Amino acid sequence: MIKNYWNKGGKQKRIVVILSIIIIALLFFMRDDYQPALLFIRKFIFIILLCAIVLFFGLKTFRKQAETGKRILILAILAVFFGALYFVGWKMELYDYMKTYNVFNDLNKVEIHDLPLTQNERIQPLKNIHSMGNESVGETKDVSLPHLVRVDGENKWTMAIQPTEKYYWQGMRDNTEEVFAVSSTTPFPRFSNENRIPVTFSIGESLKFSRNTYNAVVQRFNPWMLVNYEPSDTYYMKNDTGQWVEVVSLIKWKGFFFPYPSFGGVMVIENGEHDASDYLERITIGKGEYIAPEEMKNYPYLTKQNTLAEKVSRLQAESLKFLGGFSDPLPWNMETAVKIPDLADDQNQQPFVTDFNFEDTKIDAYSGLYHWFGLEPVGDERTSLTYSVFIPADGTDKLYYYDHAAKKQGYAGVSAMPLKVIESRKEFDWSVNKPVEFRPYIKDIAGRKRLFFLGTIAAIREGSDNFDGSATPDLALIDSEYRDVVWIDVKHPSGWEKEVYNQLNEAWRSSEGIEEYFVEDTKIIDVVGDNLENVTINPIDKESENELSVEELKRQVDSLKQLKKEEEIQRLKRELDSLKNL
Repeated sequence: MIKNYWNKGGKQKRIVVILSIIIIALLFFMRDDYQPALLFIRKFIFIILLCAIVLFFGLKTFRKQAETGKRILILAILAVFFGALYFVGWKMELYDYMKTYNVFNDLNKVEIHDLPLTQNERIQPLKNIHSMGNESVGETKDVSLPHLVRVDGENKWTMAIQPTEKYYWQGMRDNTEEVFAVSSTTPFPRFSNENRIPVTFSIGESLKFSRNTYNAVVQRFNPWMLVNYEPSDTYYMKNDTGQWVEVVSLIKWKGFFFPYPSFGGVMVIENGEHDASDYLERITIGKGEYIAPEEMKNYPYLTKQNTLAEKVSRLQAESLKFLGGFSDPLPWNMETAVKIPDLADDQNQQPFVTDFNFEDTKIDAYSGLYHWFGLEPVGDERTSLTYSVFIPADGTDKLYYYDHAAKKQGYAGVSAMPLKVIESRKEFDWSVNKPVEFRPYIKDIAGRKRLFFLGTIAAIREGSDNFDGSATPDLALIDSEYRDVVWIDVKHPSGWEKEVYNQLNEAWRSSEGIEEYFVEDTKIIDVVGDNLENVTINPIDKESENELSVEELKRQVDSLKQLKKEEEIQRLKRELDSLKNL
């Protein structure tokens, strides 16, 4: 048809050329708009091809049949085929089953036999930080979702103060001009002064059109990446030169039969003002520097960092249900099948980004940020902790897991924690207070490593969907083995281990036969001699007289008074003893 139209004359040729240029330009400049469609085809390429082949040959056979009965039979067969495909593939989730199995086969799994210790415990849950951040900005600003990252050697929650999506004009005109960076280890996160860093990003999560982070990153993709990669979580951190950058985690889709997601590296967007050259770059080739997973080791600020998309790590952790074999998660087996427990009242589900110390585990794993999962049996009534999963947050191609079930430890899992906390404080109004984010707390206490869950009590207004952040939240530590709840002082993290021991030491000693720990020796300081004759006070030298402060003189006077009191007490004791002898 186009050929016939082309041959009609010069005018028609010009129209075809102009329309072709317009179509090519639209395909080039609007590739961020149709990229989701390309990804859909990529994710379901095998199913799409299978359906297309069956439909093609089915309709071809249908056309060849002259009899009505045979045509109806062919249509019925096609309907049964596509109906069965939908039921088995989507309703029974066979497609996801196969995709997860491919993830399992691709994993570099390492079983560990010694739990790592936790360090730099974060106090506030993610949603509390998000709420407090939004409380600290104006009407035309929003706070992006916080992420726990390493900044200047310290774990911090970072989030962008960006133009609000509620008012469309701000997203078209304004930049992201500030970033929050608050300590994760303090119960008193401050959202002002030095924690509110002035830095300008012309590319942002809430900005519109080519200035939107998703659009700018997709525009940067080459044709191969356009059909195999997708942007995911956005992080704000400092690079190796101390400049703030926007790091976008990428997901790479692998495989032909039942494609599955994997870590695809990051796209790094530098800060800077919006100008004409910036605009031309954005609409043509996008923004950002692509760093592949194998190249990230060359950038120190990206190692031991949190850059892995949670969508990828969740699927990796869930794939451990195949440790018992391909057929084990099927309904008639389920011997070792596990799930990620999602709590109904918890607005931030696993993974929980946690700082672990692997130094004494005798395995080749770095100490730093990991995505932690506590896997449990698939049944709703089973809440035991089956596996602890540690996935390097920087995308390192390894997955570490600790098999609690095989060691018959009988630990309680995350889904059992809320009820234990509620039972321990019945006086709370639990309709507006929710125990959330039960992240691991592993410490070497009383002779061995012990696993606790650290939970925070978050308040929520009745009828609201968001937690209200508290500067001094209530914290509870639950012993996963003994199931006891220890309410700890949020303001003094250094004393948590002592508080736990004070409450549980008798149970531990009676059950495990261990010695006493945390014993403080009380030292009695005796006065030498029965009188002041043996006590010498250095005389004041004339040369140092001017150097002696009033406070030092007062301390000497107080010492003399104390010694006199001690002498009087000793004299009274001697008189009492002599009276007893009489």
